[in-house]
Amino acid sequence: MNMAESAGRAVLIGVRDAFTPIVRFIDLIGDHVILFARAMSWLPRRPLRPGNYLEACEYIGFGSLTIVLLVGAFTGMVMSLQSVYAFRQFQLESFAGGTTGKALAVELAPVLTALMISGRAGAGIATELGTMRISEQIDALESMAVNPVQYLVLPRLIAGMLMAPILTLLFFVIGMIGAYFVAVVGEGVDHGQFILHTRDILRPMDIIQGEIKSVVFGLLVILIGCYQGFNAHGGGRGVGLGTTRAVVFGSVVVLMSDYFLSNILLQLIPPEAT
Repeated sequence: MNMAESAGRAVLIGVRDAFTPIVRFIDLIGDHVILFARAMSWLPRRPLRPGNYLEACEYIGFGSLTIVLLVGAFTGMVMSLQSVYAFRQFQLESFAGGTTGKALAVELAPVLTALMISGRAGAGIATELGTMRISEQIDALESMAVNPVQYLVLPRLIAGMLMAPILTLLFFVIGMIGAYFVAVVGEGVDHGQFILHTRDILRPMDIIQGEIKSVVFGLLVILIGCYQGFNAHGGGRGVGLGTTRAVVFGSVVVLMSDYFLSNILLQLIPPEAT
């Protein structure tokens, strides 16, 4: 092999190595899409197993309720406190309610709720399914003619899409209650002005936008958790790595998709239309 051939081979290897992460990333997205499509294809088919859906809703929704309410209350409180001090220098502290409500409804409530679901339910699902995978329980389901995607993945995906909007709405409500107490009770903002400006700034479409985002976020974080658990390997260490990836990937995907969803919704629903 002469020097020209060696140099050409080195260039090809370098190009291949440079594009390997991109190929793996695309392949990973494709695997998630395939898992989602496989799960949704079982939605209208029997057996329905409603108990699995109720159990998944309880785990994702009720199990995450406490932490969502706690984070929501303090998020609304700190947003209101900062808004009051920022607007006070312009004698406009009564606008704290409207700005806090707008921020909670459109961005903070869906994003932070999804992050809480990812940290709790997404990690728990990845651990549970990963343990079932390495202990061959998923293989046992297949040997009993039970489709593991229908039995394990589909109920959790549906529950994630149903529970995330509910938790987001509760996050918003408790956040606004916290914001009211901080602004009106704690900082002396006029009650009537607080309510009036909240009604002027916050529109029903803002809440609807947040609910739309939360459906997508709930699907994404639960899908990632299911994928990481369903494809775990390597014993206990593999389960731990899958759980870590579920939380990290879920959180990153929520923040990335938030930008694209915001851009799309702002194009479809301009601010002046709300």
